[in-house]
Amino acid sequence: MKYQLKKTAPVVLSMIILLAGTYALVSYYDNWKETAIGSDQAIVEHVTDNESNQGHDLQELIHEAQKSVVQIETTGSFGNNLGSGFVYNDRGDIITNAHVVKDADSVYVKTSEAHTYPGAVIGIGSSEDIAVVRVPQLANSSTLEIDPNFEPNIGDEILAVGSPHRLQNTVTLGHISGTERNLSVEQYEYNNLYQISASILQGNSGGPLIHEETGNIIGINSAAMNEGTIGFSIPISQIYERVSMWSDTANDDELNYDGDPTLYQDIDPNTLEEDSEYLISYFYETLNVRDYFTAYSLLGSDLQSNYSYQEFRELIVHSIDININSTETLSVEDGIATFKVNSDHEIRTDEDTRETHHFETIYEVGYENDQLKILSLERELLSKTSHSN
Repeated sequence: MKYQLKKTAPVVLSMIILLAGTYALVSYYDNWKETAIGSDQAIVEHVTDNESNQGHDLQELIHEAQKSVVQIETTGSFGNNLGSGFVYNDRGDIITNAHVVKDADSVYVKTSEAHTYPGAVIGIGSSEDIAVVRVPQLANSSTLEIDPNFEPNIGDEILAVGSPHRLQNTVTLGHISGTERNLSVEQYEYNNLYQISASILQGNSGGPLIHEETGNIIGINSAAMNEGTIGFSIPISQIYERVSMWSDTANDDELNYDGDPTLYQDIDPNTLEEDSEYLISYFYETLNVRDYFTAYSLLGSDLQSNYSYQEFRELIVHSIDININSTETLSVEDGIATFKVNSDHEIRTDEDTRETHHFETIYEVGYENDQLKILSLERELLSKTSHSN
């Protein structure tokens, strides 16, 4: 018996070692396989996010920002003044700079959809360059998020949106290049400003500074060096409590919305042409970011009666990307601007083939119920070009 135990013990031990080794190898292989698959998936997701979504996300951020940014024009004894602002709450309240609306007899606000409304100043700083303008027609309109406690870091990427030199909804990109900057300009004291590499020009004042990574509004673009290459923004964290107080305590019954927007938008041919061309460009922008509802809202009542929203969407939903090749003004008369636009629409026909459809579209743009609208459009398909992936 002892002999058998001595003889079988090494065999049993060898089998145990062999089984343990096999189990260890299998476990290692399974773990390696799981880790390798997880790594491959992470790499694929990372590459996909960077190459396919990053640019599109930035385009969507810009589009959403432009929807809440307005151009502000004021009239008074000083003449006319131009600036920018942004809707920040559901009451239609717009944050801007005090120097944009100071001493104004009338305040007019123009939206990204080329709608013009009179506004009322509900709060304005004397030494702090901030003000709030209320436009009831903009209540419950689109706004970007504001985090009054957020503090960016030097080097963070930002967007500055405004209307420099009447170029409405212009976006400049840059970085936070400094913090805690102090300035004194005329009667206004600026403390702990963000210094940015995006330039701030005439007409940019009051527009939002947007943190690219979070999409939050973090400041109010307010001042610039004379050279225009360095801008300064008031941190939203400094002024949020004050502007909120102005909004909460404003009495709508006491507000005066002086000025008639129909007189302000008197059909000057040059202004009508510029505004109409901008509206058409914005129309294509909304299509490219798949914001079909906003695009549909730019159409006049006759077009909307001819096409339901769903029918309109079906006409353009298959376009992956739209590029405007040329815009030609055909006429500006009797309050209507007529344009010819040549555009390329990239359309996927199947997984392996795409086509570029070359369109020529005639637009008529004019005022309807005091708002600029696309009154008619006639689109003709000129040709198609096929592409294989």
